[in-house]
Amino acid sequence: MPPILPRSLTALMVATDLAFIAYWLVTALHLLPPELLYNDYNDPWMVDWNWSFLPIDLLVSLTGFAALLAARRRSPASTQLALVSLTLTSASGLMALSFWTLRHDLDPAWWLPNLFLLLYPLPFLRRLLTARPAP
Repeated sequence: MPPILPRSLTALMVATDLAFIAYWLVTALHLLPPELLYNDYNDPWMVDWNWSFLPIDLLVSLTGFAALLAARRRSPASTQLALVSLTLTSASGLMALSFWTLRHDLDPAWWLPNLFLLLYPLPFLRRLLTARPAP
């Protein structure tokens, strides 16, 4: 019996979900010096902007891990949960890139990870949306 979710998707979801959790832990605990973080890191508006991503990023991880658990149990709910997680992942990347574009800030350290978040879900979304359900 084939896996409910593609292996490549499973690996990318695990990596993304763990990276989101790690990012927020590092951010909350102030483990990196400001010079390694985004421009205007000490500006309260920028801090608020950054923290505004916490809910969507945690929802990405929550629904991603739920999808992976459901897939392990061979539950068809894994597909729906993966669709939610992938959609939120892409939206999170798009929101960040839109912001950096409006600010004319083209730092690759922020663009590349967010471009990854925007783009990696797209082929999997298409695949999951067009897959025929098992009889």
